[in-house]
Amino acid sequence: MKNFKYLTVFIGIISIFLVGCSNEIETEEQYITIQKRVGDENKYEDFKEITDNEQVQKVKDILNDIDWENAKVNMAYPADYRFIFQFKNPKIEAKAVLYELWVSPNKDKVELVIDAGNKYVQLNTSKSAELFEILTGGKLSELN
Repeated sequence: MKNFKYLTVFIGIISIFLVGCSNEIETEEQYITIQKRVGDENKYEDFKEITDNEQVQKVKDILNDIDWENAKVNMAYPADYRFIFQFKNPKIEAKAVLYELWVSPNKDKVELVIDAGNKYVQLNTSKSAELFEILTGGKLSELN
């Protein structure tokens, strides 16, 4: 009976340890690096980094709520902005996903492409404005 108690406690401790380790990447702090297109060519410069966890989570929530279309798209010009999530801990390695963002000609919506053009979405005006403001710090409606 005494050995059974020790075995139960040991299994419980191991289980807690394994669950804690499996969630490490999910709870690890991330930041977003944003680049802005320079000129009319496919050249980009570092524009901004978002390190505030609340802002990063808002962007993740917007992206996770999107119904992405599986479509091969070929845009007329390079993306206006592009961004990527990165981990603050350099020991964590994860596959980087590049998000490319275009502002619509009416400057009221944004279009996103991921996976090198295999997934596409055009956000509605409210989500477009929210995402654009978080990523750039400016208002979509005030673009030139």
